[in-house]
Amino acid sequence: MKKLLDRPQDTVRDMLLGLAGLNPGLRVLADEDVAIAAVPDRPEDRPVALISGGGSGHEPAHAGYVGAGMLSAAVAGPVFTSPSADAVLAAIRAVAGPRGALLIVKNYTGDRLNFGLAAELARAEGIPVELVLVADDVSLRNTVGRSDRRGVAGTVFVHKIAGATAASGASLDEVVAAARATADAVGTMAVGLGPCIVPAAGKPGFELGEDEIELGLGIHGERGVSRGPMQPAAELVATILSTIVEDLGIKADERVALLVNGLGGTPPMELAVVAGDALDWLREHSIDVVRAWSGNYMTALEMPGVSLTLCRLDDARLAALDAATEAGAWVGPGAVAEVQVIPAPHAETHDDLPEADPALVAALSRVGAACRAAEGELAEADSVSGDGDLGASYARAGEAIEDVARGARGGPDVVLQSVASVLRRVVGGSSGPFYAVALARAARTLQGETAIAPETAAKAFQEALQAITDLGGAKPGDRTMLDALHPAAEAFAANASKGYAAAWAAAAAAAARGAQDTTSMRPKRGRAAYLGERALGAPDAGALGTVVWLRALAG
Repeated sequence: MKKLLDRPQDTVRDMLLGLAGLNPGLRVLADEDVAIAAVPDRPEDRPVALISGGGSGHEPAHAGYVGAGMLSAAVAGPVFTSPSADAVLAAIRAVAGPRGALLIVKNYTGDRLNFGLAAELARAEGIPVELVLVADDVSLRNTVGRSDRRGVAGTVFVHKIAGATAASGASLDEVVAAARATADAVGTMAVGLGPCIVPAAGKPGFELGEDEIELGLGIHGERGVSRGPMQPAAELVATILSTIVEDLGIKADERVALLVNGLGGTPPMELAVVAGDALDWLREHSIDVVRAWSGNYMTALEMPGVSLTLCRLDDARLAALDAATEAGAWVGPGAVAEVQVIPAPHAETHDDLPEADPALVAALSRVGAACRAAEGELAEADSVSGDGDLGASYARAGEAIEDVARGARGGPDVVLQSVASVLRRVVGGSSGPFYAVALARAARTLQGETAIAPETAAKAFQEALQAITDLGGAKPGDRTMLDALHPAAEAFAANASKGYAAAWAAAAAAAARGAQDTTSMRPKRGRAAYLGERALGAPDAGALGTVVWLRALAG
């Protein structure tokens, strides 16, 4: 187990102190793991206090929601373990005034017991306290009654709406009514792609196969309601949303808010894909999504996965969601937009030009096929000192070059410019720009030429080489593609008088030797330079890629 902690037993305290150091509006109680917002010194000036919390490991919940307009205090227990009643009572004493306090509690046994006991103790001290349970996990709809479901990410909507109601000066009864109505209006369901590791356990809570998922799980690293095969995001979204909509009885044309919540280990890229699929599904079913948020709101440590929450809206709840808050983890305003895809400007077409030279078309076809065939080899080579994506880049380049070859028109300069254009669009990383600039420079050198002599091609080759040097700043010996290209260009020029076949064969052989020489070179450019001597012992992947297309040109 690897986690960025100091002493594991101090983790919760260390986390709260770190958060307080980043948030001037946050305070931490001296003797309890409680984060509190700044409140008026005179108790009679305080609005209804909102207090929530539970086990840690759900960050940014719950301390991230402490601030004017949301929670007055958050009580943090050990990871996935309820805080003590004494800690909850300390929070109540710290922030509640004569208007009282509302405890917002996720429906887990430990939380119900400890928050409930604290409420009783506070009432005995004369502090008005009420408790609202959130039980929004619709995945348990066929397992337990609604009041026995788990409280999960929908709790965040309850925090926000109840917090805005309290900030408006409402009474305790009014805040309780808003919180309970919201708790009844939310439904959540999650899918997990893998487990998390609780620090105290030191190992995953369950195991999943490469193509398996857990559907309908909570926020404590537990298994889901069912296990099934991995599916495209859109299919998972449809399963989850259809379950929530059916459970809440949401009808067409109703207004809802959507929360796309990462469980801790899901990249923003994937959350954005899920968000787009969710918005599409809801719109297809004529459900009016008027607010939506995506990100980590209530996590399960580093679990990969996502939950979706819908909250049925009326005017009051919508206004409360839109109300200002100082809570750092609430990212507003949740505006939803119609996706606009506008046409991109395109380069001029060459439909009016004659078909390209068949020999050039054949050469391009060979290059394209060779690049596709080399995907596995180059991916493996690139994984030694890079991220392993060169093979995929070459495969995309090969497909694009073959497409150009099938419809190639015009002279060699036009054809090379066409190849340059597609490579810069479809090939990422450094390969695309380098080859695009090289081909563009070569095309300018050959502009207006029809029958290209090998000596003229040699000049274009040298110009292409210089373009790569100008763009990247590398030179031979830096362990880059230039270590194959430079000797290849020299060999081509030296053998140009013998004709194309001899020139390309000599260039390919020289490139292969140059690529092999990179095995003992310490990288000085590109991502491989970060590895230093650890890159030694294997040839540079970019140089190997150069050999692939040169051999194809050699036939």
